[in-house]
Amino acid sequence: MDFETLSAQRYSLRKFSPAPVEAEKLALILEAGRNAPTAHNLQPQRIFVLQTPEALEKADGCTASHFHPPVMLVVAYDAQAAWKRETDGKNHGEIDAAIAATQMMLQAADLGLGTTYVGMFEPEKLISAFPEMAGLTPIALLPLGYPAETAHPSRLHADRKPMEELVRYL
Repeated sequence: MDFETLSAQRYSLRKFSPAPVEAEKLALILEAGRNAPTAHNLQPQRIFVLQTPEALEKADGCTASHFHPPVMLVVAYDAQAAWKRETDGKNHGEIDAAIAATQMMLQAADLGLGTTYVGMFEPEKLISAFPEMAGLTPIALLPLGYPAETAHPSRLHADRKPMEELVRYL
């Protein structure tokens, strides 16, 4: 699929099939996150793959968004490893992790899988449930899997502001 079609058709999937995600496809998605550009190539993004019933249940307890996917990716960053802008000290870890999440979401869509970017979760609760995340800042949960037969884009999916409202030529 060409990129223009992919970016227009990709939507936030909220109904997942119970079908498992193949290891080969998961590896390609994770590689897309690893290949994401980061400030000064410091690569502060960290990705956790939750796929056991126990891990998925623990993650489910940290969010109000319950989609029951076969896989959940947690995207986080290491603030100590991230580049900080010299002029004001702005830490770019969150930006780097968001770029990685976006690339994984697009790769998933290209492979026929769906995701949604979930920011509605309790970071402290997530870190408490998964001590492996200590010292990191989680930014997103990415439920991942195949669309259920009844899945469809939300009614607002195609609503886009006019280009003139979003872009200014100077």
